[in-house]
Amino acid sequence: SIKSSAPPPPPPPPPPPFFFFFYLFFVSIRNISPSLRDIHFIALIHKMVQLTSLNSFSLLLLGTINPIASFAFNPPHRGECRFFIDTANTFDWDELLPCGMFHGVTTNPTLLERANEPCTIDNLHSLASKALQYTDEFMCQTWGTTVDEMYENGMAISEMDREKIVIKVPVTAAGVEAATKLSMEGVRICLTACYDSKQALIAASMGVEYIAPYLGRMNDNGKDGFKECERMQNIVDGLGSDTRILVASLRDANTLADLACAGLDTYTFSPAVARELFNEPLTDKAAAEFESAAARGAVLESQIPFL
Repeated sequence: SIKSSAPPPPPPPPPPPFFFFFYLFFVSIRNISPSLRDIHFIALIHKMVQLTSLNSFSLLLLGTINPIASFAFNPPHRGECRFFIDTANTFDWDELLPCGMFHGVTTNPTLLERANEPCTIDNLHSLASKALQYTDEFMCQTWGTTVDEMYENGMAISEMDREKIVIKVPVTAAGVEAATKLSMEGVRICLTACYDSKQALIAASMGVEYIAPYLGRMNDNGKDGFKECERMQNIVDGLGSDTRILVASLRDANTLADLACAGLDTYTFSPAVARELFNEPLTDKAAAEFESAAARGAVLESQIPFL
C-alpha cells in the first residue's frame, strides 16, 4: 500500500533583524539613568542571542557600537532651567557640550557665517546630528524674503526631527505669519530678534514655545535690556502662557545669575560666557589643595607597615 505523507511543516519565520532590538532599546532608555542603561543593554544582548542567529563575529561588531552616544542625558534635577550654547563652531561644541549643562544649541545665519559653516539645509542637518549627540534641542533659523520662502525652508530644516529641531523666525509681520503656518504643521518655534517687551504679547497669543529677546543689544540701543526681559516674563506669566523667554545677547556670566534671581530660567550664551562660569580662582585653589592632600594620603598608605 502507498503511504500518504503529510505536507512538511512550514519553515519557522526568520528572526527579527537585530537592529530592530536596538531600536526598541534606544526608545526604552532615553529617560533613565546611566546605571540602568547598562542593565538594559545586557538584557538586550541576552535576548538577541536567544531570538536571533547572531554568530560570534556579529557579537564582536556589536560590542564596538556605543548605544548611548546618540542620546543626550537629561539630568533629573535640572528643574525648569534651559541653557543653550550660542555658536555654530563645532570645536566649541566638542569642548563645552560634554560638560552636561546645556539643554541645546542655538544658531542663526550670522553665527554660521562666523563659523565658516554653509547656510544650507543639508549642512544644518549635519550640524543638528552632531549637536543632538550631546543635547536635546537644536535651534536654527529659517530664511527667505517672503512668507512662503520662510515656511518652506523651515519645513525642510525641521523635517529631519520635528521633536528636537526648533525653527527660529524673526518677530516681524511676515515672520509671524510664517511661524503660524509652521506651527500648524507641528514645527516648534522660537520667535527671535526681539527688542521690546510688548513683542512677548505676540509670542504668548500665538502659543509659540520660545521668544528670544536680545538683552545686550537692547542696552546698546539705549534700552534697559534687563528690565525689558523681566517685563516679558511678567507678561507671559500674567497671561498664563507657557512661552519661554529665551534671553540672548548676554555679555557676562553675572547677568545670568541676576536673571535667575529675577525668575528667568532660559538663556543662550556664547562659549566665552560659558567659560566664564568656570572662572573662579578660589575654586581652582581649593581643587588643587584637594589633589595635593589625596597625593599625600596615597604616600601615607604606602608607609604603613605590613602586619
